[in-house]
Amino acid sequence: MNPRILLIDDEDATRFGFSRYLSKAGYIVHEAANLFEARESINSQRYDAVLLDVNLPDGSGLDWIIDVRQSYPDIPIVVITGYGDIPVAVEAMRRGADNFLTKPVNMADLEVFLRKSLEIGSLRRRHLIDKRLSKKPQIYFGESPGMKKVLELAKLAAQNDSPVVISGETGSGKGVLAKWLHENSLRSSSSYVEVNCSNLRGDLLASELFGHAKGAFTSAIQEKQGLIEVADGGTLFLDEIGDMDISVQAQFLKVIEEKQYRRLGEVKTRSSDFRLICATNRDLLDDIKKGSFRKDLYFRINVLPIEIPPLRERPEDIPGLVEHIIRSLSPQPVEITADVMKLLQEYSWPGNIRELKNVLERALLLSHGKQMTTEHFYDLEPATPEIPMRSSSKYADIEESHIRAILKRFHGDTAKASKALGMSRATLYRKLKKFRITPEVNFDPAPGEEQ
Repeated sequence: MNPRILLIDDEDATRFGFSRYLSKAGYIVHEAANLFEARESINSQRYDAVLLDVNLPDGSGLDWIIDVRQSYPDIPIVVITGYGDIPVAVEAMRRGADNFLTKPVNMADLEVFLRKSLEIGSLRRRHLIDKRLSKKPQIYFGESPGMKKVLELAKLAAQNDSPVVISGETGSGKGVLAKWLHENSLRSSSSYVEVNCSNLRGDLLASELFGHAKGAFTSAIQEKQGLIEVADGGTLFLDEIGDMDISVQAQFLKVIEEKQYRRLGEVKTRSSDFRLICATNRDLLDDIKKGSFRKDLYFRINVLPIEIPPLRERPEDIPGLVEHIIRSLSPQPVEITADVMKLLQEYSWPGNIRELKNVLERALLLSHGKQMTTEHFYDLEPATPEIPMRSSSKYADIEESHIRAILKRFHGDTAKASKALGMSRATLYRKLKKFRITPEVNFDPAPGEEQ
């Protein structure tokens, strides 16, 4: 990827000479003739270095150095001064410039200085990345062969900018892995933007991704920046990309190929340099056969596929996962009995790691942060009959009484009861079966009330 340079100088001839020389040397040069244009440009594009003249029509470049340093601490700044202005150059370095050159500038010297400044910027970004990562807890991958393969591919993906597709069942940790890839990449100091394609459809998703101009459609009362634009220089994570409308897929394919896009209702072409990570719980190849997913988009995004195996296929990872999750939930260590660990390893976990975390969080509350026993996991149905459910336990009795009370309140109406209990009707029916409750018989309406 060619370095992108912002050149700020009010002399047309100077800008022409610099741009011509640096372009031939492989740099992408953007020009600004004053501070106003420079501010507009640096706020709309990501640059690898800035070449800055001191004396500009609308102010001093020295004053602007401090603003750039505060907003973009990693970007290298090379100041260009008039001959003999050494005190000015020293002041520029004091304010945050990395190097300075005096006019007339020797082009060979300029390239050397620029190359050294880019190295400084790269080291500075790496330092910021290491600083951020040192404060962030790492995820637990596991010891199973399947997850060792996932870790191997994840490390490879973090080292490059190729598109990644993470596949796996709901709750398996696709979003967590996507965030880990961003945080361990060279883009970690930039934005991480997440879009769930299943929550938005058609024009709503297109507007969210591309943005829109004022008046582009009925409710577009003001212009809106798209998330593709926000992700410039960073990572764009598209969760459940298999749910993206076919019309939006066609538009997004063009963005991936050209790194350019237009806001809805706008003719101006914009650019965005983002790294793409996608996730799906669907079989995209099957969707291609059904005509709901574009084949060309699939091959463009599926450069580095990573499949997370479901939790039921790797019970050897559960002890480590339990320890990792408990550590994140409780400041103090919590003892877990052998019976509990056996129960957790024999359960099928249809909700995968997300379900495991919810179950452990509830058990932690029920146990008051002390030893966890099977009584604290009263609604897990083991895959084998070796650990029978204990509906007569203290907590099962509490749950049964609570369900009966709610059903009585709503005269056996399971739709209203499930909503009040905060569970789906399917879950409620499973518990009714477990506790042998028949609402139609046990909870007749009160006298004078309608069925």
